[in-house]
Amino acid sequence: MNAAVKHDPHKTSFYITDALYDEIIADFSNWQRDDLVINDHVERDLFRLLLEHEARLLDQDRLEDWLTLFTPECVYWLPSTPNGGDPRKEIAITFDDRRRLEDRVYRLRTGYAWSQKPKSRTVRLVTNVEVFDAGRADTRMVRSNVMIAEFRGFETRCLYAWCGHRYVKEGGKWMIAVRQLNLIDCDQCIRNPSIVL
Repeated sequence: MNAAVKHDPHKTSFYITDALYDEIIADFSNWQRDDLVINDHVERDLFRLLLEHEARLLDQDRLEDWLTLFTPECVYWLPSTPNGGDPRKEIAITFDDRRRLEDRVYRLRTGYAWSQKPKSRTVRLVTNVEVFDAGRADTRMVRSNVMIAEFRGFETRCLYAWCGHRYVKEGGKWMIAVRQLNLIDCDQCIRNPSIVL
């Protein structure tokens, strides 16, 4: 009898299944409701600190450290429609699994990512953090507003978005399972988003 095949999320996308899509669509639909807001200031501050830490790692170009904030089976999603929708049926700017996220970081480190010559400098502002009950003790939905200022090649541009994170608790630590960044101009020409948004 053959031993069970072990899947490695660093090498394959085995976990991107219809069941995962259904779960993401359910979690990212109708979750920003007043009756689901967690008003505990301690918990909100905890997630605010996690978001600020994530922003600092990205601004400092510590992409390998940023990857450690994610669960092994994670999703990084930038919809190209204002309401997110179904990533199986609508084009996304980005819909990355763990393997693709690691590929993205690797490519930026090769020195051959010409869209990052010269390298961008960024500053991220994270505000309006709200924490929502996801119906499971080990899961939280977190909403924040984000502004990304990027300077590259004598030009500064600003990107504005709201971000939805699905955090899960693994080994006593809150980890990012899904990060959805919703640019307010997602359905317009946003040029080449060569940085990690």
